[in-house]
Amino acid sequence: AQSASPANSEGMETFYDRLVVHDDFETMSLIKTYAPLPDDWFVGVADVVGSTGEIERGRYKVVNTVGAAVISAQINAVGALRFPYVFGGDGAAFALPQSQRDKAEKALAAVVRWAREEFNLEMRGAIVPVSTIRENGLDVAVARYRASKGVDYAMFAGGGVTWTDRQMKEGKFRLEAAPAGARPDLTGLSCRWTPIRARKGNILSLLVLPEKDADPDELARLYHRIIAIEESLERAGHPVPATGPGYSWPPEGLDLEVAATRGKTSFAVQKLKLLAATFIALIFFKTGWKAGAFDPKEYVETTAANADFRKFDDGLKMTIDCDAETQAQLTELLEKSSDAGLIRYGICEQPEAIMTCIVPSVTRNDHVHFLDGSGGGYTRAASLLKEAISSPESSARS
Repeated sequence: AQSASPANSEGMETFYDRLVVHDDFETMSLIKTYAPLPDDWFVGVADVVGSTGEIERGRYKVVNTVGAAVISAQINAVGALRFPYVFGGDGAAFALPQSQRDKAEKALAAVVRWAREEFNLEMRGAIVPVSTIRENGLDVAVARYRASKGVDYAMFAGGGVTWTDRQMKEGKFRLEAAPAGARPDLTGLSCRWTPIRARKGNILSLLVLPEKDADPDELARLYHRIIAIEESLERAGHPVPATGPGYSWPPEGLDLEVAATRGKTSFAVQKLKLLAATFIALIFFKTGWKAGAFDPKEYVETTAANADFRKFDDGLKMTIDCDAETQAQLTELLEKSSDAGLIRYGICEQPEAIMTCIVPSVTRNDHVHFLDGSGGGYTRAASLLKEAISSPESSARS
């Protein structure tokens, strides 16, 4: 995802700039909406090894921060260049032109090193040319969906990103960590908002993946029905109130932001700086005072509008605030579609959603906010999906 700014670091339009930005999320379910990436682009993927276990130990916010750091590092590495990316909870995927490969590899390798040294988390990363993905019978196609006036998010289709992720997990195309002490540029990465409690029932993290050779028309009809049910919810199940998320001091994620932004500065010094900055922010949020171009009321409302609570990433992912009746509707539909051999799915229920943010400037409206569930979210949903795949019932269907 990337907001639409007037220029990029190459001083010219790229493939991604020329894509139509769609306002209707349902159109993202149609394969005709997507455009194949150019052959001379590449796909980058990364994730946290053993993320399910880390989440079970209560480190879900650390895992989310490291996943978002993959995107933050790429944004800062390529400057104003727009490019597609998607947040996956315990990792991320992105695509860039070949001219950016050296920058992308260095940035990703630095994140792998930083995660290991700062949080004792093992990450893996891989970068694979689109041409290689196509040689293996998959494709990578991209569409753009406008979440708000300031931000649009990339959607992926074609199976190529999923294939690349699987290859990485099998040890292929793996990128080595940067040398000891290397640090990525994570300017703008923050975790300051309080967890967002469900107001209707549960926060559902939903993951729906097509079975191999699933009929595209049947799949589109299923996605249409899922989205119709989701959009029957208040604000389509958006977990963040329209007035914005909550803010407390000191922020729960302050130490994570210190670790992300301190660079060569000591942890204690950077923490003192951020304590001061976040206390000043608290005053503005509580009083509603404006400061130059910064309007706190507009900022929190824009934060809500910009959040990526639903996306297509070789399948459908949603983090929604859902009542019990609607949850039952969704589960029944998904179970029938799974029994019919069309899809695999996983659902994780939790009381809260959490948000990890990339904020280039508080005076602009292009800040992006990645939503996930506090009880494991997409990572837990994926693990439940894997359990379903390995069950006798699933084996009989496959």
